[in-house]
Amino acid sequence: MAIATETRSEIIEAPQINDIRYDWTRAEVAALFEMPFNDLIFRAQTTHRRYFDPNQVQMSTLLSVKTGGCIEDCAYCPQSARYETGVRAEKLMAVGAVLTEARRAKDAGATRYCMGAAWRSPKDHDLDGICAMIEGVRELGMETCVTLGMLTEKQTARLRDAGLDYYNHNIDTSEEYYGKIITTRTYQDRLETLALVRDAGINVCCGGIVGMGEARDDRVGMLLTLANFPEHPESVPINMLVRVAGTPVESTPDLDPFEFIRMIAAARIMMPASVVRLSAGRETMSDEVQALCFLAGANSIFVGPKLLTTDNPERDRDNKLFDQLGIAPMPA
Repeated sequence: MAIATETRSEIIEAPQINDIRYDWTRAEVAALFEMPFNDLIFRAQTTHRRYFDPNQVQMSTLLSVKTGGCIEDCAYCPQSARYETGVRAEKLMAVGAVLTEARRAKDAGATRYCMGAAWRSPKDHDLDGICAMIEGVRELGMETCVTLGMLTEKQTARLRDAGLDYYNHNIDTSEEYYGKIITTRTYQDRLETLALVRDAGINVCCGGIVGMGEARDDRVGMLLTLANFPEHPESVPINMLVRVAGTPVESTPDLDPFEFIRMIAAARIMMPASVVRLSAGRETMSDEVQALCFLAGANSIFVGPKLLTTDNPERDRDNKLFDQLGIAPMPA
């Protein structure tokens, strides 16, 4: 049945003022996912254009500075010591080696350098090397981001004092589905670390993963949590599950690409001033799906051959796609 003209206008019209909200309801978010696809994309793109250049995408590079051997049981993660995935446990990289990789990333067009360590939480002495990495990357003129697991207040202050720009700590999924994916760390643990990061004055990078067998209502719940934080995360990575042999979710059915695009669009509408990153999973996405994600409001990607331990599109493929779409890197 056709929707009445006045009703359709109400659905697709994006508010022009005061559209940054922190009081979304589950019903409102669910309604976004139920919108006709074209109307949803129109609203997301309209919102996107009020806050960002629609033809610019921010470039980040992610390096695993401490790989494998993690004691957590995150069902999607090949770095968990609980699963046989072929990922070997390694020590923290030397600062010089990390900075060499950071220079390469900058030369390839990245403006933000993200460093990940497979820890449940770092020990205080681990931060000596991490802080030196942060300081060195900043001296190269790049933004810095790290993801190290749970933090204490003292550790968060050390990272801030070293000049850290962003801290990544994803909530992964909805609170209701979380226990089916992780049992070694609670949802509240994640929220507490995010609060410490925010209180320290560090920008928050927080999103999650879709395609892990969750229902649409769980995707709704994840965005509801993010958008109703006291402040929206400055960076919101939306990851498509990369299925790795040996992990509990390796046989999870593929998520419908249109559902993933709806996730991007809803994130853009709900957190209009945040950078929404089209994160893991791009290696298996068609150019057409990625193009629709950019149309839906994604404006950040990871560039480089690896995302921690999984594959990422080659730079030549990204360059070709950006040339076809008329997209340019976002200035630092």
